[in-house]
Amino acid sequence: MLRFILSFFGAIFSVLTLGLMMLALSLGAIFWIYGRDLPSHESLAQYRPPTISRIYSTEGRIIDEFAEERRLFAPAEEIPVLIKQAFISAEDKLFYEHQGYDPRGIASAIYDAVKSRGKNVRGASTITQQVMKNFLLSGDRQLERKIKEIMLATRLESTLTKEEILELYLNEIYLGENSYGVAAASQTYFNKALSELAPHEAAFLASLPKAPSDFHPVRRKERLTDRRNFVLKEMFENGYLTSAVYEQELAQPLRSVQNGDFENFRAQLPPRDYFTDEIRRQLSDDFGEGEFFSGGLTIRATLDPEMQVEAANALRRQLEQYDRGIGRWRGTGKKIPADKLGSEEAWRAALSEVKVARDIDLETEWYPAVVLAVEDQRLRIGIEGVQESDAEPFVVPRKDISWLKGNFFDNFEVGDVVHVRRMVEDGSGNFIRWTLRQVPEVQGGFVAMDVNTGRVLAMQGGFSYQHSVFNRATQAQRQPGSSFKPFVYAAALDSGYTPATIVVDAPIEINTPQGVWRPRNSSNKFYGPTPLRTGIENSRNLMTIRLAQEVGMGVVADYAERFGVYDRLNHVLANALGSQETTLFQMVAAYAMFANGGERVEPTLVDRVQDRYGETLYRHDQRICEDCANPGIPNNLGPRIVSNRERVMDPVTAYQLTSMMEGVVKRGTAKGRVNLPVPTAGKTGTTNDAKDVWFVGFTSNIVAGCYIGYDQPRSLGRSASGGGFCGPVFQRFMTKAVAKYGGGPFKVPPACQFIKIDRFTGARLSDSASGDNVVSECFREGEEPFFGIQLDGGFAMGSDFDLIRPAADSKPREVTTSTGKKAIVGPKATFGSMSSGGLY
Repeated sequence: MLRFILSFFGAIFSVLTLGLMMLALSLGAIFWIYGRDLPSHESLAQYRPPTISRIYSTEGRIIDEFAEERRLFAPAEEIPVLIKQAFISAEDKLFYEHQGYDPRGIASAIYDAVKSRGKNVRGASTITQQVMKNFLLSGDRQLERKIKEIMLATRLESTLTKEEILELYLNEIYLGENSYGVAAASQTYFNKALSELAPHEAAFLASLPKAPSDFHPVRRKERLTDRRNFVLKEMFENGYLTSAVYEQELAQPLRSVQNGDFENFRAQLPPRDYFTDEIRRQLSDDFGEGEFFSGGLTIRATLDPEMQVEAANALRRQLEQYDRGIGRWRGTGKKIPADKLGSEEAWRAALSEVKVARDIDLETEWYPAVVLAVEDQRLRIGIEGVQESDAEPFVVPRKDISWLKGNFFDNFEVGDVVHVRRMVEDGSGNFIRWTLRQVPEVQGGFVAMDVNTGRVLAMQGGFSYQHSVFNRATQAQRQPGSSFKPFVYAAALDSGYTPATIVVDAPIEINTPQGVWRPRNSSNKFYGPTPLRTGIENSRNLMTIRLAQEVGMGVVADYAERFGVYDRLNHVLANALGSQETTLFQMVAAYAMFANGGERVEPTLVDRVQDRYGETLYRHDQRICEDCANPGIPNNLGPRIVSNRERVMDPVTAYQLTSMMEGVVKRGTAKGRVNLPVPTAGKTGTTNDAKDVWFVGFTSNIVAGCYIGYDQPRSLGRSASGGGFCGPVFQRFMTKAVAKYGGGPFKVPPACQFIKIDRFTGARLSDSASGDNVVSECFREGEEPFFGIQLDGGFAMGSDFDLIRPAADSKPREVTTSTGKKAIVGPKATFGSMSSGGLY
């Protein structure tokens, strides 16, 4: 009997032993099979999660951010203990005890799945396993993935500390609303830093990992509240909260940005505009899109927010003024169906979905609105984001639309989406009425930068970024017209010419493959022998072409390319008048070199770029500070900064050209349009048929430029000109800029010697001469200027034409002769009478 019992138990032992051996061999085989091609977990030790790149203004304020995954990286030591406790309670209460997986949790999950016949399947994953799933494996629930997950989790536990694993988890996990990681989610849902969160808010975040869409704070508010309360209970039972705190937090209502309880953090950011989007374009080229959108870059922009507002306002006012002068209604082109206009709730919901510009603030903010009724003397409208009141009724009176041509009723239909703004009283700001507005069809660009550093202070690439993201300041290739002429004159001045050199202003005929080209001045007149100064002040086309022919288009092209206006300028005479296309950005940067005395500046929108660790990747200012590390600098002296800028132009030439362009503002094509309290120089530009109009100008420290034109070039009208259209834009902006940044006389190079000349004839005058026709001209020291030489560029002159003279000389006048008799002198001479031995 004993032998039988021993044999029985021996058999059972053998079976169990063999079973265990088979189980061990099977498990070993399984782990060997699945362990052969496991991804490396060691890379997680060097993991750099994709994080937000942020752009800061010169004042240190965030003005924009870019990200593929909205994540703010928070190191483990900066994540509050409360946040860790909340997530551990919600997801893995034995996190600090297990070795990567939880056998009891897995067994419980298997039991529940079998008991429910597959209806109740849950993951039972630890935080370590979730890290493996998120980083190295797929998200399916196959047994194979689970086995790999456990194996990798075990390995990871032996490689990283618990805090390092928790850091990976809390920065990688998706928590809804395009927010990855707890830091970004805290800002998204509460507009708070992690350190500011209360326990119920931490529990709110810890409720989301399971399925963020199923716990939305608005659509699934009740379900999220229940889940939050469950997490609070777990925190209490785990000893993380006292009884009093638990009861207090449990009673808190569910509050969030999405429910309107907190201000959205995005409301604190200005709308994205042309400036920050241009930074995105440039840095994506420099660093790659992947690094820009996920590298966590800190970008210090050159933007002056105050000046950016002024730039946008100055350009918008001019564009709208021109558009309203045309008197044609285009509207937004968007319409809301009639069946969605029956109630306020319906039309507000429909209007919020319409894609129209919402970033316009011209005089007052522009709002999208919908036409609800077209009545005899008014439009009844509904306005987005505004509640109607007796003081501000939602109507636009007929008199407000008197600028429109045609029948009033032909322009509007019920359901039309329009823009409106409040018209208010000057000074008091009291409401007058709602006034109808539209985004102009005509567009333009504006850029302002520091003449010494190239730092762009303001940039506006069109009327509205949300209406059109195309940046006309940097991307639009346009003909600069006469604003290019200073580069022709610069080439001449550096080639031995002077502001007093005489160039003949007379008709020209040039044979081209397209036929005979007969260029003309904008006035359709010819003015005969004229000094260079007057030629640029009054923007003489024929003088410029003759000058380009004398100097050589090869030399002109070299100057244009050296200043960065073009990569390659074609050597045809038409290009001396600005017929080859370039960008406003390049033109303004080139003019900065006139203003600073002829030294190269590299235009930039960015002062510095740093990576996520604070290391500098790019710094614009490469100048050397010789004394910055010297503690012995006297209190009355600042550190000495050595400029390493390349010289692109002789300083005398730069000053001569600047002085001549001061004449453009004082008495030339910009006269009456630009009038600042500091010395100002600039040049207008108007292309054929006024398809593009320009003005680029500068003071001693700021250069700014504007162009206006249709995106598909067509004439702006017979009266359009650079001075008339862009001059006021420059004037408005620079009035504010001068008030903020100041200005002074342009620096005179030591090699200048001043001689007075007649600006009409180029003749040398005495040092005591005065009058409207007298200018004190800079000549190079040591070089004896030649007077009276006329240049014709090699073109023949075959017709008689009037010569320009001062106004006093243009009419016959009575004089007393040496004999005491009276005689009549004049009228003014013509080129024919002079060349044939006439009056003079």
